[in-house]
Amino acid sequence: MFKHRFMPLLMWFVPLSFFAFQFILRLWPSLNMESIMLQFNITAAGFGFLASLYYYGYAGMQLPIAVLLDKFGAKTVLFFCAMMCGLATFLFTYTDNWMLACLSRFLIGAGSAIGFLGVSKVISEWFSETMYAKMVGYSFSVGLLGAVYGGMPINSLIETYGNNKVAYILGSIAIAISFAALLFLKSPKKFEKEAEKNPISLKDLKELLSSKFIWVFAFANLLMVGSLEGFADVWGVSFLMQFYNLSKSSAAELTSFIFVGMLFGGPILAFFSDKLGKKTVLVASGFMLAVLLSLVIYGVSSSWVFLASIFFLIGVFCCYQVIVFAMGADMVDHRLLGITIAFLNSINMLGGSFFHTMVGSLMDLFWNGEKLESGLKFYSSLNCQLALSVIPVCAVAGSLIVMLLKNKHK
Repeated sequence: MFKHRFMPLLMWFVPLSFFAFQFILRLWPSLNMESIMLQFNITAAGFGFLASLYYYGYAGMQLPIAVLLDKFGAKTVLFFCAMMCGLATFLFTYTDNWMLACLSRFLIGAGSAIGFLGVSKVISEWFSETMYAKMVGYSFSVGLLGAVYGGMPINSLIETYGNNKVAYILGSIAIAISFAALLFLKSPKKFEKEAEKNPISLKDLKELLSSKFIWVFAFANLLMVGSLEGFADVWGVSFLMQFYNLSKSSAAELTSFIFVGMLFGGPILAFFSDKLGKKTVLVASGFMLAVLLSLVIYGVSSSWVFLASIFFLIGVFCCYQVIVFAMGADMVDHRLLGITIAFLNSINMLGGSFFHTMVGSLMDLFWNGEKLESGLKFYSSLNCQLALSVIPVCAVAGSLIVMLLKNKHK
């Protein structure tokens, strides 16, 4: 009786642990920017490119992972993905070869692509349809706690034990999760032979990709994602240290408030979208992200409470992606729902690649020629401001595109 009652929760916990953990792998480079630049003798543009490879891997594997989960199940796919993340983390840490570093970061992103998809798969198998939405909500809350932990707590560990030891622990945790999936994760018997009933077909994919409306909508979503995947994920910590003269620990703590805000943003934006309409809230979210991040970039106030409050609000509005998925579901036939969500999430993650590459390139473009004693380029506060300004500009552009789109329903 005990085993039967708690089995769904135990099955859910295995992919959930990796979903939370992959946020730490995603944020890890932002805490080691200078050491990584020294390790591979690269500029801001090179660092931006390196960071972007995670998102290329993540985005590129969304559709393949969805297909593999249907064919082989969460147990097998999670085992290989988590193992790949662990081994790639070791490779990234202990190599001085630039090409191997790029490959390893790409593989970490590709392996992390199973994060939410694996959780969703297990929930759909072990919980009733009426529980699905609630369990997804719980999953995001727990997952974002991983993102919060990936800030100041991980930075404290790095300062205490060094980057290499922490990286070794992170790689080991990923491998431990992979074996946990292999040993404990399974599907209910009724699902074991259902994988091939409704496979994703090339016809479905062609139908989706032939929709110009979906492409434009996805592109607008990409433009709006910079506050999260550009600022919070990588460039925020270094900017706060440079512009506001904060310690790395304080800067990491402040950016973590973005993820704390996201814990509450989903229900808040869902409530207002029911009252005001999805499109209205989506457009307003883009404009608000542009305004709020501009307040940080241009230093309206250096008050810790002010900055923490602004970052919390940015986190709330970053949950506009929930509305994007809901609007995407309204645009297509139910038959295409799964592949549409995977496609929108894939393009959304490409936004990380776009903004990391763009910000790094702009920092090099506006560089004034100064260098540190270590030989690395010195990027001034003005340099950082000019480069990061691309994020609010793109958020406004994305909002305008959504505003001009005519409502489309299936």
